[in-house]
Amino acid sequence: MALIANAMSCDLEEYFQVQACEGVVARDQWAAQPSRLEPSTERVLALLDEAEAKATFFVLGWNAARHPELVRRIAAAGHEVASHGYGHRMITEQTPEEFRDDVRRAKALLEDLAGQPVVGFRAPTFSITERTRWALAILAEEGYRYDSSIFPIRHDRYGIPSAPRFLYEVGQQGASPAPGRSSAPIGRIGPTGPTEDGGPRVQAARPTDGRSLVEFPPTTLRVLGCNLPVAGGGYLRLLPVRLVAAALRRVNRQGHPAIVYFHPWELDSEQPRLPLRGLSRFRHYVGLARTADKLRHLLRAFAFTTARAVVETWRAARREPAPRAKAPGPGVPGLAIGEDVASPFPPAPGGAHPPKPDEAGGNAVVRL
Repeated sequence: MALIANAMSCDLEEYFQVQACEGVVARDQWAAQPSRLEPSTERVLALLDEAEAKATFFVLGWNAARHPELVRRIAAAGHEVASHGYGHRMITEQTPEEFRDDVRRAKALLEDLAGQPVVGFRAPTFSITERTRWALAILAEEGYRYDSSIFPIRHDRYGIPSAPRFLYEVGQQGASPAPGRSSAPIGRIGPTGPTEDGGPRVQAARPTDGRSLVEFPPTTLRVLGCNLPVAGGGYLRLLPVRLVAAALRRVNRQGHPAIVYFHPWELDSEQPRLPLRGLSRFRHYVGLARTADKLRHLLRAFAFTTARAVVETWRAARREPAPRAKAPGPGVPGLAIGEDVASPFPPAPGGAHPPKPDEAGGNAVVRL
């Protein structure tokens, strides 16, 4: 039986555009900074070409406007071009109207440059949270078909700890599906005023063409009742690659695809050093010299494709009845797997089917 295809993804940002640099490089100073985007992205493209793998590039519109040929090269190489918004503003700092304008502007530009439909979105700094679930309805209404922004962890900047760990259709107010269900109506901003927590009120709705929005959560490992991020960004740079690989194998044995994410600047150890302090400095610079080798290891060990291809496979597989199988012993010593339920994906060789969706409140606080 063929291996499960995982998704490889790259957030196309400059080294100075991350949230940790916000207090050091003001937005109105971005254009004055030395750009490292093209050489670092060419390094990424070479790495993917070497592995004969495809990936999804979540492209920031601001960067696409300044590097249009780079976007065209990404698309010409057979990779998916998806949206990272236009101005890299966290959704928590935008009104619904501002967010709609941002994702609409980015989508139009990227589709024009790439010559392909832009159907995927990832929020800057994973900023679809409990207070910004309304963004999911806007994405659906603007023609996006999947999102990869809801991190099912506790973190000081982002995350919805109670969200499912694996692919699912988003529900009303972006909520997790009810027990025993894999989908529910998507929320839509309504006219009845804010909710008790200050966020916009939503009403049940679906995209105008009747298709649902799928959430592809960043991959986590369930350990002692907690969700631990293992497959991207600072987590990927900090953790031993063997642990990351073991986590991906665990997810695949449970019958699910994983998604790995990184940024071009994470392969660029020669980038200008900014005067970051404390935790921000650690988050940004830890492990830069080892990122390329870690990605190369994963690309050799696992099957990778675009997020769009994985989501389309998941949609198609959900129409087929899935067999039930008992989970074998854990792939990483000391980590319990949980109960067996049907998976919409065929299991990898020797694999298991996934545990039931995680219960709320069982996630560790992560500060990377």
